[in-house]
Amino acid sequence: LAAPVVVASWINLQYYATRVDPVRYGSGNKVLHNVAGGLGVFEGNGGDLRAGLPLQSVHDGEKFMHEPRRLSVFVEAPREKIALVLARQPAPRELFDHAWIHLFALEGDLCHRYLPGGGWTLFT
Repeated sequence: LAAPVVVASWINLQYYATRVDPVRYGSGNKVLHNVAGGLGVFEGNGGDLRAGLPLQSVHDGEKFMHEPRRLSVFVEAPREKIALVLARQPAPRELFDHAWIHLFALEGDLCHRYLPGGGWTLFT
């Protein structure tokens, strides 16, 4: 649960931020990029250092390619077992507790949504 969820959240949140505010969190036009020290890119021969995804990652030239959504993680396991893992793994727990991403537990025919702080609610 720990490593895959954290890596998936990095990818998801980078696309989310680039789609929600491409000027502030994106890196502009990929064609004009000049890599700067492995930290980011400059658009053209100057300007601000930018570290986000290029516009072409979220836009096809006419429209945005997806709706910005926060990652939803579905785990088929008892909530008690998931809670034990989260108690030992602060990185994914903090992502869920601060609502950066969402966690759902699938138990048979029921689905429960994780609530910040460790609670659960039936999701219908």
